[in-house]
Amino acid sequence: MFAKVSCAALRGVDALEVRLEADFTRGGLPSFNMVGLAEGAVKEAGGRVFTALRNCAFNLPSGRITVNLAPANYRKEGSSYDLPLALGLLAAAGAIPTEALEGFYCLGELSLTGELRSVPGVLPVAMLAAEKGARGLLVPLDNAGEGAVVRGLAVYGARSLPEAVAFLGGKLSLEPARPDEDRGEEDFSGRFVFDFAEVKGQEHAKRAIELAAAGGHNILFIGPPGSGKTMLARRIPGILPPLSFEESLEVTRIYSVAGLLRPGQSLLRSRPFRAPHHTTSNAGMVGGTANPRPGEVSLAHRGVLFLDELPEFQKSVLEVLRQPLEDGRISIARAAITVSYPARIMLVAAMNPCPCGYYGDRRHSCACAPQAVQRYRSRLSGPLLDRLDLHVEVPAVPYEELRARNPGTGSARMRARVVRARALQESRYRGSSCRGNAELNGSMLEEYCALDKEGSDFLGQAVKSLALSARSYTRILRLARTAADLADKEQIGVEHLAEAVNCRVLDREQPG
Repeated sequence: MFAKVSCAALRGVDALEVRLEADFTRGGLPSFNMVGLAEGAVKEAGGRVFTALRNCAFNLPSGRITVNLAPANYRKEGSSYDLPLALGLLAAAGAIPTEALEGFYCLGELSLTGELRSVPGVLPVAMLAAEKGARGLLVPLDNAGEGAVVRGLAVYGARSLPEAVAFLGGKLSLEPARPDEDRGEEDFSGRFVFDFAEVKGQEHAKRAIELAAAGGHNILFIGPPGSGKTMLARRIPGILPPLSFEESLEVTRIYSVAGLLRPGQSLLRSRPFRAPHHTTSNAGMVGGTANPRPGEVSLAHRGVLFLDELPEFQKSVLEVLRQPLEDGRISIARAAITVSYPARIMLVAAMNPCPCGYYGDRRHSCACAPQAVQRYRSRLSGPLLDRLDLHVEVPAVPYEELRARNPGTGSARMRARVVRARALQESRYRGSSCRGNAELNGSMLEEYCALDKEGSDFLGQAVKSLALSARSYTRILRLARTAADLADKEQIGVEHLAEAVNCRVLDREQPG
């Protein structure tokens, strides 16, 4: 007999339809043959599945079995084919009706006792099944909430292979899963785990952070050890606007493919904050290896990627960030496959001003020679620095400010202003591919960042005196647009341009 089961393969963050075809022929020498470009764990599925069937009292008659994973022009990886294979074999042997499998997408890993274990990538498969108009999606119980966030699709979670077979055979009723409470709105009550009110002093840095968050700009903190650079960075996600449902789906799909969702977790509503160590490799940062998977830059999609001690990262690791910072996507090409991952991030970086950390500090003398300072800063290429919209000095906090009892600007006030500025941008750019000021380019930059004569003269003088690159000029215009939005001004003024220029200290500072 012949049976087929719908399942899926992952390519990047997308799911591609796969048909598992099982043919069972009675008599002859028993054999099992799997074709269709199966890799690794898929080839091993036969051993797991046959043992699970036997331990669950599903006794297949002796015969020749051929399994095809179609189409055969791309690789199938992972353990998610265990459940489709088991169901296909049972249907081909006549143990369950073949029509019971029609319209269902199935995936899940089997233990040797027939228990269903969670697998990565359920959300992309659920989106594919909904697009194809499937009757439902059958997955392990721990994955059911993840798939249930897709609207218009019934997702059923089973604990074991016998439970899945009984459900498909009409002997057991399963209720469609519902997403967990992560789907609810974020808390806007003003309670923050990390609040900017806890940061003493650094009001100039807080204003720069507000600018960066309001426009989605990248920012670099420069200051001595202990000045609060990491403390500031960890509080940035708290003032960003909540993720929309569509953005939550984008983020959750990446974490689903990477296998980083907790069992039973469905939709991620908090913006990601990723802080990789400076020993991270190229593949760890942007994704890769022989079997590509999302890297840190993709795991930070729609959130914050924080790189502490920026010059300590390998130069090659920093240079591979240039494409995703510009395009919002990262493409990984291998001999057999090319995948693309979203990477629309807010890059937040921190560095000391010199190797010892005290260049320019009034309280400590710097022990570095001018050449050492220059070599240290030259680890960051000009093109990378150009992609960092704000370069902000974070000096050591004076003792008087550390002892002050009056709290500084808090996260609640900052987020209210950021949300208002983002809403203004969303309304302004509605109908275009641009979502914020940091993405302005080409004709849109000229249209929405038009300057009057006074502003044009001021910026022209700044470009000449500071020898700014074309990319720096663009960054200043975008920052000035954000400063005007925070001030609720339609026209960019000289004061907004001046603030933007002052937020790029590396354009005018030369060590030594």
